[in-house]
Amino acid sequence: MSNTQTGNAPFSSARFHVITLAALGVVFGDIGTSPLYALKESFSPDHGIPFSPASVMGIISMLFWSIMVVVTLKYIYFVMRADNNGEGGVLALMALALRTAKSGSRWAHFLMMLGVFGACMFYGDVVITPAISVLSAVEGIEIATPAFAHFVVPITLLILIGLFLIQKHGTSVVGKLFGPVMFFWFISLGLLGLFNIVKAPAILAAINPYYAVAFMVEHAKLAFVVLGSVVLVLTGVEALYADMGHFGIRPIRFAWLYTVMPCLMLCYFGQGANLLVNPAAVSNPFYLMVPDVLLIPMVVLSTLATVIASQAVISGAFSLTSQAILLGFVPRMRILHTSEDERGQIYVPVINWMLLILVVAVVVAFKKSDNLAAAYGVAVTATMLITTILAAVVMRNVWKWNPYLVALLISFLFIVDFGFFAANLMKIPDGGWFTVMLGVILFFLLITWYSGRMLLRARTKDEGIPLEPFIEGLLAHPPYRVEGTAVFLTGNVETVPVAMLHNLKHNRILHKRVFFLKISVWDVPYVADDKRLTLKEMGGNVFQLRAAFGFKEDPDVHTVMTLCNTQFGQEFDLMDTSFFLARDTIVPSKLPGMWEWREKLFAWMYANAAKPSDFFHIPVNRVVELGTKVEM
Repeated sequence: MSNTQTGNAPFSSARFHVITLAALGVVFGDIGTSPLYALKESFSPDHGIPFSPASVMGIISMLFWSIMVVVTLKYIYFVMRADNNGEGGVLALMALALRTAKSGSRWAHFLMMLGVFGACMFYGDVVITPAISVLSAVEGIEIATPAFAHFVVPITLLILIGLFLIQKHGTSVVGKLFGPVMFFWFISLGLLGLFNIVKAPAILAAINPYYAVAFMVEHAKLAFVVLGSVVLVLTGVEALYADMGHFGIRPIRFAWLYTVMPCLMLCYFGQGANLLVNPAAVSNPFYLMVPDVLLIPMVVLSTLATVIASQAVISGAFSLTSQAILLGFVPRMRILHTSEDERGQIYVPVINWMLLILVVAVVVAFKKSDNLAAAYGVAVTATMLITTILAAVVMRNVWKWNPYLVALLISFLFIVDFGFFAANLMKIPDGGWFTVMLGVILFFLLITWYSGRMLLRARTKDEGIPLEPFIEGLLAHPPYRVEGTAVFLTGNVETVPVAMLHNLKHNRILHKRVFFLKISVWDVPYVADDKRLTLKEMGGNVFQLRAAFGFKEDPDVHTVMTLCNTQFGQEFDLMDTSFFLARDTIVPSKLPGMWEWREKLFAWMYANAAKPSDFFHIPVNRVVELGTKVEM
């Protein structure tokens, strides 16, 4: 039996096809539901494009070549090569690019800012995707039964609220249905496309880029506006890259090249063919190409597909939040694991409820998918542009590609991406302002948190007492030593933890065995167990213990204790171990650092972050918290 490989793990061809089917349900949900609204928005009356066969040919040609250049060429063949130990996504790409930048330099700061802003724009995508996808699917009711048109928004809200309410139960059960449902969806798109192409096979000539170029030359200004709608065929393209760690490169490429792309192309060409035969179908090109007898089943199938697309981006938001927390850009939050088998299936309650509020507000405010389309493109194109810039850094500095080849390739992709981005900037007054505003607010919060943490760490280090000489002096004249083990969690193993100073000052005791534990997050997705721990004995049964986790892992004290026993013979009796934590209270001051109002914001975020004991899964009855005030 032949073997195929995803990430670093080989598996049989049977397993390969199972994973490919699963990828259909998770990776391609967003881009797979674009036919519901992409062509409809491209022919929006607001654009002023005169309807004609030449316009149909031109726009279909633009859709075709947008998919071929951006998705197939850029992402499938180039960007997906940039994996960080098998993981993809804008934060993973940022971490990869930062490896060649000098720490603390302006260049490193610029790359970090780009990556964080790209992540913030992804959250804008997460808010818009469920709203526009489910709305556009439910709007099929208007075609089937116009009398029910006023029920579109209420039905959409019910579906979306139900979707967010079930998140806490996990997606493992529903996820098994995602792949087969999406496979049936794509096959249906392909068959519908073929059914309509037969009516007007002349539409296939739009494969020739001449029609796209001719359309853009003839309608130069209007074509630029239409470009802002054409980009809707690319929504969800980042998911191909972001979910690479879950499924591997080959299953995603295979699913795209042999199922998703052909079916999407047939569907778009089928919509175009139907427009050539029936120009009135321009009001809703997707549903009006469906035979009447299949209209209700297609509304149901479309709704299922859009729910799956929404689930995919919501899960992606949870995953991205987890990565951002571990990379130090987001305050610690409560993270629940919804599957004992799949480490990537998580639920973040705070993010879930924030998204629910925002999505409901968006549906109520915009009411129609046409209105939401204006808000959609800005987030997508901004992330695409950032991905191209970061990919250029990786190609040149990490892969050491020929600079002329990199310049040629990136210049071409940058021009394409910037064209889409610039076209979408024109939609800011019509709704694009929402995703820009959301992205800027999130970016400001993330950078405030990151800067505050760096400032807090610097304050602690500057005011800290060097650990080694302190321990030498302490052991020379030790206080009374009590039975048991004390673990002091610290962010810097070079200085004495504040919790220890308070414990010595107030309790005047030292445990028989003491560990200074620092848990670090590396810029790789996963860390092998044999590289996770380092232990240094300082004498007198006092140890420095460092534990490393990847940004896709779950930092867990139980894992550290188990490995410490296995690798170093240091056994831990949980009932005989106390974990000492410093509970800092941030006090804004006029000391050099951030503006005072930003310090107040950081202090509020710090106070409301999840407790380290919850985040590191430390049993509550074994935790001792000692408070201290820190001026910033």
